Amino acid sequence: MRLLPLAPGRLRRGSPRHLPSCSPALLLLVLGGCLGVFGVAAGTRRPNVVLLLTDDQDEVLGGMVTLLFLPRPSISWADYPVCCSLSRSPPPSSPNWLSYPWTPLKKTKALIGEMGMTFSSAYVPSALCCPSRASILTGKYPHNHHVVNNTLEGNCSSKSWQKIQEPNTFPAILRSMCGYQTFFAGKYLNEYGAPDAGGLEHVPLGWSYWYALEKNSKYYNYTLSINGKARKHGENYSVDYLTDVLANVSLDFLDYKSNFEPFFMMIATPAPHSPWTAAPQYQKAFQNVFAPRNKNFNIHGTNKHWLIRQAKTPMTNSSIQFLDNAFRKRWQTLLSVDDLVEKLVKRLEFTGELNNTYIFYTSDNGYHTGQFSLPIDKRQLYEFDIKVPLLVRGPGIKPNQTSKMLVANIDLGPTILDIAGYDLNKTQMDGMSLLPILRGASNLTWRSDVLVEYQGEGRNVTDPTCPSLSPGVSQCFPDCVCEDAYNNTYACVRTMSALWNLQYCEFDDQEVFVEVYNLTADPDQITNIAKTIDPELLGKMNYRLMMLQSCSGPTCRTPGVFDPGYRFDPRLMFSNRGSVRTRRFSKHLL
Repeated sequence: MRLLPLAPGRLRRGSPRHLPSCSPALLLLVLGGCLGVFGVAAGTRRPNVVLLLTDDQDEVLGGMVTLLFLPRPSISWADYPVCCSLSRSPPPSSPNWLSYPWTPLKKTKALIGEMGMTFSSAYVPSALCCPSRASILTGKYPHNHHVVNNTLEGNCSSKSWQKIQEPNTFPAILRSMCGYQTFFAGKYLNEYGAPDAGGLEHVPLGWSYWYALEKNSKYYNYTLSINGKARKHGENYSVDYLTDVLANVSLDFLDYKSNFEPFFMMIATPAPHSPWTAAPQYQKAFQNVFAPRNKNFNIHGTNKHWLIRQAKTPMTNSSIQFLDNAFRKRWQTLLSVDDLVEKLVKRLEFTGELNNTYIFYTSDNGYHTGQFSLPIDKRQLYEFDIKVPLLVRGPGIKPNQTSKMLVANIDLGPTILDIAGYDLNKTQMDGMSLLPILRGASNLTWRSDVLVEYQGEGRNVTDPTCPSLSPGVSQCFPDCVCEDAYNNTYACVRTMSALWNLQYCEFDDQEVFVEVYNLTADPDQITNIAKTIDPELLGKMNYRLMMLQSCSGPTCRTPGVFDPGYRFDPRLMFSNRGSVRTRRFSKHLL
């Protein structure tokens, strides 16, 4: 099937495809905002960019790579369920165990990570699909793009989002100002295609080719918007399995695109999101793999927010079997993503585009499987939910590098625009370009903190499957353990510097509950030190949190608490009437 760009009637003014044959001088005038780093000298092609986005892929619990502990021959296979759990630390009898690195993404790691840079401290500003994806597209924190959850009421693909934010996403700038061909395939935002938000006929501004999934992740029996026209798919693996469909249309784009314009591709897979439907050839993979039994697995969340404390500890055998099965199936779905990456890289190499193409691989949020006795989900403030993989290869990036710099997905838009040569001062993005890090810049001044924010959701009625629970909670599965609630609304400062590795969080509830973690001493975030930490440092972190929650654009990049340029004036924590300032959580979404 040959791909076609948006029909002429759907092209927008300012699109490169509206440009008539024109003189080089006129073309330079139109694309003048994107001459930047790479220029337009004769024979120079601006780099292409590919962004691969998975759905709910964690980094902390082995979503990218982990260690598998297998017994030495002397160990009885009666210990088999223990031996094949995944963990960052060996079992107590470690001298009798051998460790092996294992991942469902061997080809991805080899073709992107080992050929470029792996970021070991990459975070999302919200541990939920739609707010995080909105941050990728806009380069903004949730309090600036106003997408707070996965519903239309939460601004997920709403009319307001379409009117205010979509015209300013980085793909829209790439297309209208930089002359890039832009291609999208996969999951966009969770409410995309909703009748109240324009249905599948709506094609966001900035996309030349549009192959978007209706609403949330599926593998079969879904509908795609193909340049604004609906196409239904069934359950025939050979023609309908979504990850493979995305691979095929992406390869078609590379075959039929224009060779006279640079391109940007965004491929957003359903994997490893539920319902975790693996391709037939992978449904028996990883049968001896279990969820990680790390230090915070199946323990009570002592001194944490009430939502974490309500989890049932120890978990029931049925819950553990459920989450082990989920972990295994998640890995199985990622094997098809690994195939997609291999096909894409090989096609770029075959067409001669690989050496002039940046490839980014990341996820929209992390995930947990049994940590603090929470069976499965995301949404929480802990590392397993907010930390994601980020691999990048491309021109000027040396192979086999690891960066410990603190980065966030709000940096992806500025980075890609910087690659295209666009003047970032013309945007209102909160993030920073990663290009200096990718190119190995020395003496680089970089941030030491990022903001994480989330607005909780809860039902107004009691869950009929859990009649003992009060209204106001949601995601109560399995065994009526709830993963979210109305007052699971929090904001955090995640700080990393040469001497400090901290997380400071406040909840918007009657307690104004505070959680603080020293991740150098406590990487599993077991001990909340809010009541024992130095009060002066606590005050500084509180003030920094308030500053970040009201930041916009450049003010989101001011020095953090542990930066040399940081200035703390305690008087700023008080209003004119002398009362302590409190942080404002957004109650009005739009």
